[in-house]
Amino acid sequence: MSQASSSQHGIQPESPTRVTLPSSGRARGRAQNVMFWFLRGIAACNVLVLLGVCGFLFYNGLPALSWEFISQAPRNMMTEGGILPCIIGTAILSLGALLLAFPLGVASAVYLHEYAKRNAFARYVRLGVNNLAGVPSVVFGLFGLSFFVTFCGFGVSILSGVLTLAVLTLPVIIGTAEEALRNVPDTYREASLALGATKWQTISRVVLPCALPGMLTGAILGVARAAGETAAIMFTAAVFYTPKTPDSIFSSVMALPYHMYVLATAGTEIAKTRPLQYGTGLVLLLLVLGMNLVAILLRDRLQRKR
Repeated sequence: MSQASSSQHGIQPESPTRVTLPSSGRARGRAQNVMFWFLRGIAACNVLVLLGVCGFLFYNGLPALSWEFISQAPRNMMTEGGILPCIIGTAILSLGALLLAFPLGVASAVYLHEYAKRNAFARYVRLGVNNLAGVPSVVFGLFGLSFFVTFCGFGVSILSGVLTLAVLTLPVIIGTAEEALRNVPDTYREASLALGATKWQTISRVVLPCALPGMLTGAILGVARAAGETAAIMFTAAVFYTPKTPDSIFSSVMALPYHMYVLATAGTEIAKTRPLQYGTGLVLLLLVLGMNLVAILLRDRLQRKR
């Protein structure tokens, strides 16, 4: 009716106007799209590299996997048999290092974030922790050899290896734990203190349960790094060959990364042990993924519980 009345009075209806962006806006839009596709390409390259490495290990290592390979010790100059002592040694070293480093790392992070003042001392401690996270593992191995093995008299043993790996993974756990504490809202602390709780009660009953899922991320990274280290354990815990399972913390062990290194470099028949090398690498990959999966499931369960 309005259109008819408008046409009767000689007024044409207005057509919808098209909004055009200025040239600078269009240029910014094109630049944004280019950057988005660039980042997508980088992410795709990372995924393809990961899939390529995993596929290569599965393709070459899967034929070597068998019950004999998993359940027996190596024999005949390590060209036959399995890797059971290596699996046991890697699990003991990784979990032992985690049991030592996680509580110490969480306690250090709580002190730095909740108790330490914002002064030069706290800044220097954080700087030292960040620098230690980037130190090569061979340096930690030499430190473990000179301090735990020689000075403390522990010898080449599980105890020396666990302590060395705990020192190696401690900076990673401290950094992630402090970041998890930083992500807990201050309103939680204020509400707890307003209800009459002490500072320690607030930290132990409010802050730590909220930050625990994030702290487990540091535990995942620590386990993955400890399980895959070679230089840190070859000086402190791992030996060339031992068919026996450890009977005390002062026993030396075999480990998957060091065993793979020995098969690839120090054996007399390297070509003959090539399938065993790939099989050992595949078992190490599956072991690390299994540990990470358990930690991730535990973290998700805690998050849902909260």
